[in-house]
Amino acid sequence: MEESLLKLLKVFSVPKLKTIKDINFKNKRVLMRVDFNVPLEKKKKIAKIKAAIPTLKYLIKQKSKIILISHLNRPKGKIIEELRLDSIAKKLKKLLRKEVQKLDSIIGKKVEQVVEKMKPGEIVMLENIRFYPEEEKNSPKFAKELSKLGDVFINEAFAVSHRKHASIISITKYLPSVAGPLFQQEIKELNKILHKPERPLVVVIGGAKVATKIKVIEKFLKRADKLIIAGALPNTIFAARDINMGQSFVEKNMFKVVEKLDLESPKLQLPVDFVCQNSEIVVRGINAVKENESILDMGPKTIKLFLESIKDAKTIVWNGPLGVVEKKPFDRASEILAKAIAQSRAYSIVGGGDTAAFIKKLGLEKKFNYVSTGGGAMLEYLANGTLPGIEALNKKIECKSNGK
Repeated sequence: MEESLLKLLKVFSVPKLKTIKDINFKNKRVLMRVDFNVPLEKKKKIAKIKAAIPTLKYLIKQKSKIILISHLNRPKGKIIEELRLDSIAKKLKKLLRKEVQKLDSIIGKKVEQVVEKMKPGEIVMLENIRFYPEEEKNSPKFAKELSKLGDVFINEAFAVSHRKHASIISITKYLPSVAGPLFQQEIKELNKILHKPERPLVVVIGGAKVATKIKVIEKFLKRADKLIIAGALPNTIFAARDINMGQSFVEKNMFKVVEKLDLESPKLQLPVDFVCQNSEIVVRGINAVKENESILDMGPKTIKLFLESIKDAKTIVWNGPLGVVEKKPFDRASEILAKAIAQSRAYSIVGGGDTAAFIKKLGLEKKFNYVSTGGGAMLEYLANGTLPGIEALNKKIECKSNGK
């Protein structure tokens, strides 16, 4: 495991970022930020936990003392019993076949006492860090208190590194800080899209909120050979031009932004028909959606156009479902697209929690070249070429090698 992980680190070397190969971890207390934000009600959706296992096994072999930091859902700075990380610790214990001690706090004397007694190779999981409002406020005081638990910090949570939170940003002020191999791998794969992708490059952006995706839409409208916009995103684009979208989800506050998009661009592919529902399921053209209907998926003509757009692609990026994939038959367009990409010879990357989960549900994850753990982080990196978490690792304390 150690050799394979070190080999991975060499392959996925990221300029400027210190990595775990730069640190002697023996007897070190390692604070590691992970993203174990998995659906509690769906036992099989543990991909994010599995993704961190190689790093954890490496640290165990290095005889370090591992203290894990994660969040679960959005408790908004309050303690919510059902969002405690006990079940996550149990899942990790089962995957590692090793004891994982779960604590009910993040900071304080009791936590410090437990960490002080840790032996090399042991793992402690702290409580849901979002129970503390200081986390999302990026409180330096909170981060400094948290830093007392460790000798070194590892960011292995690419998926939340677009957030300016204490356990991502401020923590790096107080500890030698490095990027984990999973973090590096994400950057390496996304850099293939940003820097000289094999063309034609086709980008598929689905999902619901234009506000979270407008930057990447604007960027790839210029850089991609074809940009497909689907899901609920077109609702806002069309509604801004006074086209009736019925009862469908629309972001009125984004009208002025989407009005600036060049809808005449030959690079842009928007839907031409939809699957709608009220009392029955019907297919409607753009100008035919009824006032009492909701758009829940892309229509057959649109699917055909999308398949034509990706047919000759050499690189495909997909983030966000095309319809309401949790409910049949509104997963049809997404399933057809997923299978078409899986069967293509294009280099393919898929990201976003819902999209990645859907790909796994279809059993197609191995047919894609890379399934990113990030949704918003993936989009922000593609839009800006960096993330707050990357900037924090770049700017802060230099890490000393060999334990010196």
